[in-house]
Amino acid sequence: MIQIDDKIVSTDLLTEPFCCDLDACKGICCVEGNAGAPLEDDEVDRLEEEFEAYKPYMKPEGIQAVEQNGFMVMDEEGECTTTLINGAECAYSFEENGVTLCAIERAYNEGKTQFKKPISCHLYPIRVVRFGNGTLGLNYHRWDVCQPACAKGAKCGVPVYRMLREPIIRRFGAEFFEALEQAEQYLKTEGNSDL
Repeated sequence: MIQIDDKIVSTDLLTEPFCCDLDACKGICCVEGNAGAPLEDDEVDRLEEEFEAYKPYMKPEGIQAVEQNGFMVMDEEGECTTTLINGAECAYSFEENGVTLCAIERAYNEGKTQFKKPISCHLYPIRVVRFGNGTLGLNYHRWDVCQPACAKGAKCGVPVYRMLREPIIRRFGAEFFEALEQAEQYLKTEGNSDL
């Protein structure tokens, strides 16, 4: 683990290979799991405010799930998460050419909304936890459905954090990303993961 400002970062983010491979995984992370994607407080409001922008891209079952259950639901820990279709697939997903994609992101890419998608989705497989003292923990969440991403990352020589440059900067800023680059360089130079 390393500390950068008020963040405790798992060195796995700097060393473990990872590069999403939608051709292989088919977007299964939006379909499987035991809860929806975690949501920041301001994202709950945005889901409701901008629903009409991405609703046309959603599956009918997703629209129905949102209309019946709301724009978000509470998980077992009392955290706000995205609504699911029958307890499995994200309500904000759709399928194209056999790949599950995000309706919110499609609307964003087509200029229909300024909300790209929930930051927890954008940052995945980084999971952010908030400790009682306000410090944030950034961990690498390992999930067997992401084995193709691990294999592609190893082949391309891309560690987790580099694949996630855009969402890391979106959430934490460019200076934090640069600090991660420096930490990676330090690990390579020192050959020591125990900082």
